[in-house]
Amino acid sequence: MSMLRLSTMRAFRGAPVNGLRIAASGIQVVQTPRIVRFNSTEPKPKPRPVPKEKDFNPVRDWDAKVIRYDELKPKTKSPAPNSWLIDVREPDEVMQGMIPSAVNIPLTILPESLNASPATFREKFGFEKPERNQEVTFYCRSGKRSASASDIAKRNGYTHILNYEGSWLDWVEREAKAQGKSS
Repeated sequence: MSMLRLSTMRAFRGAPVNGLRIAASGIQVVQTPRIVRFNSTEPKPKPRPVPKEKDFNPVRDWDAKVIRYDELKPKTKSPAPNSWLIDVREPDEVMQGMIPSAVNIPLTILPESLNASPATFREKFGFEKPERNQEVTFYCRSGKRSASASDIAKRNGYTHILNYEGSWLDWVEREAKAQGKSS
């Protein structure tokens, strides 16, 4: 029995209790390891579905409403004061021509332009800044930059955004056909 008592005392002296260890030389402060309990009975979280590669586009998280030539043509003949047709091509591309009633804001400066004050915007471009609830239609050369411009406008609070997906190339081709010319 005394042998059991002696071994128990030795085990107790070496073991830390609440960060303290009793030793022959006195009390020592030691760090005790933190005990973490893992519940194995909890269900594992379901993995997030991986989007299909063709549907996944990390740059654009939404799509603007697409407008076609036959919907845009009447708007160019009699533009409404509360709607804007914005060409996002660069100035050297605009020299080829523009869709009637369009204004030019290059895509490279569109984000800062949409964040500018109305007075700064008017001074820089020579026309009033579109309000966030007005209809804004974007076009470019082939439809890629106009989709990006639509996304930029959406992220800047614009709510009524249209994307002329065919853009300048589609406009020129259809206008040539309408005039009876071949392109």
